Amino acid sequence: MRAFPNAGNSFPRARPPVVPGAPALRELCYSAFAVLHSGESKTPVFVVEHLDRAMIDAARGQKRSDHFFTDARLPVGERAELSDYRGSGYSRGHMAPAGDMSTPDAMAQSFSLANMVPQDQIFNGGAWSEIEQQTRQYVQQAQADVYVFTGPVFAADAPTIGLGKVQVPSHLFKLVYDPCSGKSWAHWLANAPDTQALPPISYDELVRRTRIRFLPPVARTLAAGTDCARPSPGADEIRARMEPGGATR
Repeated sequence: MRAFPNAGNSFPRARPPVVPGAPALRELCYSAFAVLHSGESKTPVFVVEHLDRAMIDAARGQKRSDHFFTDARLPVGERAELSDYRGSGYSRGHMAPAGDMSTPDAMAQSFSLANMVPQDQIFNGGAWSEIEQQTRQYVQQAQADVYVFTGPVFAADAPTIGLGKVQVPSHLFKLVYDPCSGKSWAHWLANAPDTQALPPISYDELVRRTRIRFLPPVARTLAAGTDCARPSPGADEIRARMEPGGATR
């Protein structure tokens, strides 16, 4: 299990995911999200957000900073640089979306390259944007707070961009965990221009594909209603569209 100082509230039951061992993994904590960063891929392994309705409502009034920057906490040889993306043909794709950021500081921090992966431009503005919007819609209708894990998946022979050889993911995932209902589901989408939003996969299938145990066992066994904080009219309708087996579009 990775240690994330001062970020316990970012994770269900204050327990970070269990991640397979790999070199050059570093934990980065920001005001609205936390990142496990890989110095090999020079991207996140995952990014986690702990969201609620008030945060999403506040995010609507935030102005995008659009000031991308390198995080000086990462060694030069382990991080992406602005020059790596320049002329690559790929977007600097947020893992924790700017659209989730509820304060000016959080918005500015979301433009760290440690929160980015090389993303197909059409996919970024299309199917992936649709999933981000649906997730925000779910959070606004959920009965309590929601955890969202987002990250890239790489092929064995992943292409790279720039002199820094930032790896280009083959797929992206977004795991939604609602502790109030006890339910979870994950979106799994190819990083390609023709990708369409598909029905989600199960949490167990995501763990099988990524080999990351995002949720502690206790979180998986809690009875529905254990971690509920407030009522949410209309949540059932949103859940039916977002959960596995329901329509996602």
